[in-house]
Amino acid sequence: MHAAVRAAMLAALAVPVATGLAGAAPSPAAEPAPPGAAPAVATAAARHPAQAFRSTRTYAAVAAPVRLRIPALRLSAAPLQHLGRGPDGTVAVPDRADVAGWYAAGPRPGQAGPAVLLGHVDSEEGPGVFLHLSRLRPGAAVHVDRADGTTVTFRVTGVRQVPKGRFPTDLVYAPTLLPALRLVTCGGAFDRTRGSYRDNVIVLADRA
Repeated sequence: MHAAVRAAMLAALAVPVATGLAGAAPSPAAEPAPPGAAPAVATAAARHPAQAFRSTRTYAAVAAPVRLRIPALRLSAAPLQHLGRGPDGTVAVPDRADVAGWYAAGPRPGQAGPAVLLGHVDSEEGPGVFLHLSRLRPGAAVHVDRADGTTVTFRVTGVRQVPKGRFPTDLVYAPTLLPALRLVTCGGAFDRTRGSYRDNVIVLADRA
């Protein structure tokens, strides 16, 4: 916890995650390419797999997430905020440190693809919802309760800590054929000069 004015502290915590995720949210789908444009499409796909991916499969709809539970961390977070993107196109973050949020423009937990949940590590007022996220280990269970009363369970496959300037956009947002979950928060050392954490912590999980 770092002493500062509350509003400034929340901004310091929020901006780094948004910065780390800059460009990470898939952009609106591009218009179909004209005939003869296959090489350009292939090049775009290589650069932006999350934007260029087109699936021929269909998937059953699932209810929106309402609660995140991680028994290994004694964490139960509800309700989940529905997050979009800010004016600059970066992913928004929860407006409170004690709640987590779901990136609502992406898959819902249990649908094919990576559902992305974000939360703060701390704030001026104390620990954030994802304070101990980096302690998770492969095999840990992560439960997401949904609005229709159903629950989907994921198992952690890995935990990454990366500098914000090298945020792995594809690892977090690129489409997957099976349901996956990504949990994202700040981590590493706190840079008092910048007023932000230097890294992001990313938990990767697949449906159990």
